Parts: sequence; structure tokens; C-alpha cells
Amino acid sequence: MDATFTAEQDAIRRTLHELLVKHCGPQDVKNAVRTPAGYDGTLWGRLAAELGLPGLALPEAYGGTGCTTADLALACEEIGRALLPSPLLATAVLAAPLITALGTDAQKDALLPPIACGECGATLAVPGPGLALALGLTGTNTDGGWAGGGRAGGVQAGRTTQGAWRLYGEADQVLDGHSARLLIVAAHTGGFARGRTLLFLVPGDAEGLRRTRRTALDETRTQGRVQLRDVEAQLLGDDDCAPVGEALAAVGRTAAACLAAEAVGAAGEALERTVAYVKEREQFGRAIGSFQAVKHRLADLYVQVQAARSAAYYAAWDPGAGALALAQGLDALRAAASEAIQLHGGIGFTWEHEAHLYFKRAAADELLFGPVHRLRAHAAEQAGLFDPAAREVTA
Repeated sequence: MDATFTAEQDAIRRTLHELLVKHCGPQDVKNAVRTPAGYDGTLWGRLAAELGLPGLALPEAYGGTGCTTADLALACEEIGRALLPSPLLATAVLAAPLITALGTDAQKDALLPPIACGECGATLAVPGPGLALALGLTGTNTDGGWAGGGRAGGVQAGRTTQGAWRLYGEADQVLDGHSARLLIVAAHTGGFARGRTLLFLVPGDAEGLRRTRRTALDETRTQGRVQLRDVEAQLLGDDDCAPVGEALAAVGRTAAACLAAEAVGAAGEALERTVAYVKEREQFGRAIGSFQAVKHRLADLYVQVQAARSAAYYAAWDPGAGALALAQGLDALRAAASEAIQLHGGIGFTWEHEAHLYFKRAAADELLFGPVHRLRAHAAEQAGLFDPAAREVTA
């Protein structure tokens, strides 16, 4: 493994960092999340036009730049540092790879170029709070139970006598669900006994589709409720026996690596802001950063953040380690946000202070993609740590 970043990767990181420092401060973030879309469309357009951010990991044949997961993860680290509200996660990390993996040539030709240039936002709609399970992060996703399992709830798919697919049901907590122009909806079809989960393409303006923005703990990750009432949909791919579970698990590994990098970027920024503050805030005639207890707390936090960063960089090289890196990144972010609130004193406990942006991100990400103990438990199960036979072979 060569952990050295290339000149191109350093350039991506530096350019993105400089742009976000100028246009994505804490107040800019608060203003952006109050817009109807939940993000700054002008800034997102610049990121798409100048850096090709939405198509960073898409093939060049579809208008992307053909970069690797490591490049995307590095960009996510800078985005996490600024807590940039954007459709990048839902569009480039979740939806676009599914279209690339399962879509027909016609679907890829029609959908990926608009995504790559930032014109078309997309998202993955999974029923209920099952996104982490659907992506294979906290358990095995092959049984499709997270999509309704043929019982009441979730989204059900059926065919008309003319062969068209129709969807009926509801998906909640959908990232950018209220604003994305394209939805990839996971739906259960075939009845209970012979049921299976498939993915369907639904335009954002489809007849019978109702979308509502939800109030979320972390406003920088907008969520929406998607209701489908006899909505016509197109099957993603041309085979209703496509390995949907495998494709979702592959996307989950990449998403975990990117989310880990985001968490590390946010944790590092929270730590830097806290260090700067304790150098200025005084008690008993001296800066509180000079007190040994404060130094020890920040030193421990620095070690935790650096360890999480190492794990995130390894996951960017090997997405198979993404779940563990994500668990470590979320732990580091939660610790950094908590220390930031504590060490900022009375002002840090006010809900309006920027430290709470990082606290909310830590809490919301664990609710969406965790919890941490399940991320670790599933990774250990996959590694065979709970299988005596596997341990004997290893020994």
C-alpha cells in the first residue's frame, strides 16, 4: 500500500479547501440550510463546473473524471470539515454507482451525464430507517426485509397487464428526498412467498409522487418523506433477477469510506476551532489552554482524531474496511463535538453556537448509518471473529 497522495489528489483537496473557506463558513451553512433545497445552489454549481465534484468517481465516458474512491474520500473530508450542505452524498456516493452497476446502457447514457455535470440530483429511497441495513453496514441485506418483506409497510411494486411497473408505499428519512430530480426506489415485489427487492427509477415530477421535507436533527443533511401512490416506474436494469443486494453492499462499502472521511474532516475542524478558542479564553488571568487538564483532554482527542484519519485513509484505499473506519470516525466526531461544547464554556452550550453543528452531524450520522456498536459487530461477524472454526483456521 502506498499511502502517499498524488499531486492531482493534493490539488483537488487544496482547491476545494480554498473554495469552501471563502464561501462555506458557519453562517453560510446556516443560511444555505434555510433555502427550499437545503443547500446553496450557486456554490454547488461552482463545485460542479470548476471541480467536477458530482462526477468525480464516474467514468469519463459518461462525463465524469474517472477518479478513484480515494479521490472522492479526500473531497468528502474537506466537505465534512466545512459541513457543506450539498447533494454530493445522495447523488455521487449512493445513486450514481447503483446506476453504473445495474443500469442498462440506455439508462446510463441518459442519466449519468446530467448527474456528472451537476444538473440532476439523485438519491436512494429506502423504506423506514433501514438505510444502514440496506447498504450492508449493520447486517446482511440479502433477505430484503429492510424493504418491507412483502408485509405491510415499505414500498410495493407490481406490474400492470401491459407490463408497466407501478409503485405504492412510502419511504421516510430519504436523503435529499424532497429535492432530488431522480429517485432510485427500493421496492418489494413478487408477494411474500416468492418476494424479492428490486430498484426502480422514478422521476421527481412523476404523477402520484408526493415529497415533503422533514425536520431533521442535522439540517446540513436534508431528509424528505417520499409517498408513492400508484406511481409508474422503470426497473433499474433489464433483469428482475439482478443482484440488488450485492450492488447495494458494494455501494455501502464506498459510502462508509466517504462518510468516515467526512466524519474525520468534521472532527479535525472541531478540534482546531476548540484549540484556537482555549488559547484566547482566559480564567484567573491566563489562557485556559495553559492548564494541564485542558492540555491532556485535547491531546487525547488529537490522538483519537488522528487514529480515525488513518483508518479513513486506509478505507479509501480498501473500501472493505469502510464500516470499521466509519465507526471510528463517528466516535472521533462525537468526542470532538462534545469537547468543543464543554471547552467553549457557557457560549458553547447555546444552541446557536457553531459547535452544535458538529454535534448534530455526529448524532444524526450515527442514527442514519449506525449505530457504532452495530457497525463494529457486523464487521467482526464478517471477519469471522465470532466463528470458532474461523478462529481455529486463523490460529
